[in-house]
Amino acid sequence: MEWQPEPESLKQLIQLFNSTQSADNAVQQQNNQRLEELRRVPDFINYLLFILIVMKDENSMVRAVAGLLLKNNVRQDFSNIPPHVLDYVKRKSIDAIGDPDTLVRHTLGTVIATVVTLGKIRNWPEILPRLMQLLDSNEYPIVEGAWDIMRKICEECDHELEEPLDDGTRPLNVMIPRFLSFISSESPTLREYAISTTTLFVNQRSECMQPMMDTFVVEIFKRANDDNADVLKAVCKAVVALVETRPDKLMPELENVVNYMIHTTQHTDPEIAMEACEFWLSFCEQEELVESLRPFLGHVIPTLMRGMVYSDEDLSMLDNDDNNAVVPDLDQDIKPRHHRARTHDHHQSEGGAGSSTGDGDSAEDDEDDDDYYSDEDDDDVYAEWNLRKCSAASLDVMSTAFGDQILEYVLPVLREELESSDWRIKEAGILALGAIADGCMSGMEPHLPNLLPYLIQWFKHEKALIRSIACWSASRYGKWAIFGSEPNTQKVYFEPLLGGLLETMMDNNKRVQEAACSAFATIEEDAGLYMVPYIQPVLETLVRAFALYQRKNLIILYDAVGTLAEAVGPELNQPQYVQMLMPPILERWDNLQADDQHMFPLFECLSATALALGPGFKPYAQHIYDRSVQIVAETLQMCQQASQDSSIEAPNKDLVIVALDLISAVVQALGDDSQSLIAQHNGIALQLVGMCMVDSETDVRQSAFALLGDLAMHCSPLLLPQLEGIMQQLIPQIDLNFSHLNVCNNATWSAGEIALKAGEEHMKSYVNPLLERLVPLLNNQNTPVTLVENAAITIGRLGLVCPSTVAPHLEAFAQRWCMVLASVKDNEEKSSAFQGLMTMIGTNPQGISKAFLFFCQAALNWQTPDPVLLDMFVQTFAGLKQLAGSEWESSLSLLDPQSRQALKERFNA
Repeated sequence: MEWQPEPESLKQLIQLFNSTQSADNAVQQQNNQRLEELRRVPDFINYLLFILIVMKDENSMVRAVAGLLLKNNVRQDFSNIPPHVLDYVKRKSIDAIGDPDTLVRHTLGTVIATVVTLGKIRNWPEILPRLMQLLDSNEYPIVEGAWDIMRKICEECDHELEEPLDDGTRPLNVMIPRFLSFISSESPTLREYAISTTTLFVNQRSECMQPMMDTFVVEIFKRANDDNADVLKAVCKAVVALVETRPDKLMPELENVVNYMIHTTQHTDPEIAMEACEFWLSFCEQEELVESLRPFLGHVIPTLMRGMVYSDEDLSMLDNDDNNAVVPDLDQDIKPRHHRARTHDHHQSEGGAGSSTGDGDSAEDDEDDDDYYSDEDDDDVYAEWNLRKCSAASLDVMSTAFGDQILEYVLPVLREELESSDWRIKEAGILALGAIADGCMSGMEPHLPNLLPYLIQWFKHEKALIRSIACWSASRYGKWAIFGSEPNTQKVYFEPLLGGLLETMMDNNKRVQEAACSAFATIEEDAGLYMVPYIQPVLETLVRAFALYQRKNLIILYDAVGTLAEAVGPELNQPQYVQMLMPPILERWDNLQADDQHMFPLFECLSATALALGPGFKPYAQHIYDRSVQIVAETLQMCQQASQDSSIEAPNKDLVIVALDLISAVVQALGDDSQSLIAQHNGIALQLVGMCMVDSETDVRQSAFALLGDLAMHCSPLLLPQLEGIMQQLIPQIDLNFSHLNVCNNATWSAGEIALKAGEEHMKSYVNPLLERLVPLLNNQNTPVTLVENAAITIGRLGLVCPSTVAPHLEAFAQRWCMVLASVKDNEEKSSAFQGLMTMIGTNPQGISKAFLFFCQAALNWQTPDPVLLDMFVQTFAGLKQLAGSEWESSLSLLDPQSRQALKERFNA
């Protein structure tokens, strides 16, 4: 018998859905509690579907609420839905496609697409043929409803649609020709659906799409002058997809395509123009294509520069010239901030962990996040990607691709814009000036002695948007002002630039403060130690800014302080500087709540400051350390409670990561003096680190192993009693597949640091399990650079501490080891690893025989080996010479004459 709802229950449910629109928080809480209870009722899903598709006289919002709950319940509990209930959902929903109400129709489409996605297409074989059949209906709501579901399935199941079904057919082989036929539909909605859905498979480089690519190109250009905005946007996206995946289909008609995109980039509809503008960004990122754009630069570049002018719509959403410095920021004004976990990288630091984007990504891969046209850095009220930003980004990429050659087209327009009396045009010119900085620096150099003073002068322009863009653009030329070839560059250009930015940081407009502070951070990062003479005036400004800035700009200010600390390092550790800087930071530290958005940037700021001050941070260490440990402990405890009680919301584990990283910074700053901190409260910090080393989140483990390495360097007496437990947790994290790269990286590095301090007696039982993982990582040509370097250094350190255990394996890794470390920058870690190698050679000289030439080359690559290392090289070569006898000269003869002579002179070889 067909399922039917119980009338009273149905009535109560509809009343509940009607009350969901109440603004009363108490009512909403009661509703949520009641809905959570109903989720456990076996046929609750049936009720939701019944309201959605059967109760056509009910308010469409009520039906849509039921549909959204249905979709959420299916998504959350799909694996637990009884088969007969799921069958009911499938049968009833497929018969209801085409509801006259658009909201209900699309909600049902989301439900069906969710069931298909989670249950897989092969487990609902009727759905695709039924949808294809409905596309032939004479009733528009049915056709549109079927299309809506089809495109949602294509978005979620694109790869599955490419796979053969049980009968051997690939769904896309049937679907794509049908999609193409709708590109000429009388309905603009269906035209847009057809183009955008087919474009998905262009982007995916679908195998099924390739035979129909020519037809697709012909069809989309038939719609090139469509009178519907959504269709035109879809056409532009399709052209961009072709540029990125099948440019060969556009190249025969490149002139027509370029002219069309130039024309469309100037469309009166800014959204269409923006989609067209993406073409230039994508085109210039294809190295093999970019040269073919050269003949069109004279038309493209002025078009892009015109696209950078603020539109009326842009300006209506900006705060413009408000003197709003004293207006408090609202919570919604501040974007969520995520901390980036730490990873050890030999190119970034010695004996500590550097910054990383997270699991698997090194900091070297980060994009420049200071770009004015980046999504992340513009005003939060107007943070979406738009024509202005896309035009600027395109010009930036074009300047990188063509370099100074674009200046013949840029400079005439730039001159005109910068001299314009229309402030919006002038502002666009300043934006363009900054956009070309990286790509055209050499060509712009002759103009900068005149241009840079103008930019600094515009820091005081009456228009806030001019002041802010001038700060950003000037910062793009900061390196020239610091290191340029002009006479007295630092005095004539850098000091006015720095002074202008410091003054503008105190502007009465919050947008200008933000731009000036961000530009200052860029300048100080570029300047490095050149900032040392200016620390006093810089700190005076930063302290004033702490008193002036509202919450959002304080986040940028913390970044600026941290960047200063990184730039000048120990030079900041002067009593007068410390007394200026620390009180305002500590004031905010003491008043900070655990859920404040300032938590992460303030922790990062304190970490950088601690590292710069070193021993000078000691008066503040206890206070900072205690709270950091408390945050780790409380957060882990709350996570444990949340895992046991679903009513408790799990805290953000980024708090654990940022606190661990700050503890690491304190340990590095205090060195061996940090032992007294770590030993407190029965070594609770060590217990917490142990818990974090096996945490389910990779970023937590990553920071835990970074801290472990720092503790090994400076607090080894506290670690040794717990070494067995530590190594049991550490060794499995050295993953041969490096699935979680930075966890593996930090675990590998910390193993080497532990070995140096633990000594042979404590380490010998762990050497072979470590080598079983480290040697394959070293010899794997696909191992990422930072990990292979860490593996090599840790193997060397294990050999230094336990040579009798490691030396027998020397032949298995010696050649690759020497090749890897030959290119690593000379530092203490590399030195200890080489001492280990030579200790192993002394134990097993035959182990280096096949890698002897590589060893010679690695030895010669040292720029200035320390005396201990130099003496070991001399002794090692002397021992090898004595052992090898007549073979010695024949081995050396394989080196080129210059290297052979250098080896003999340097090491008495």
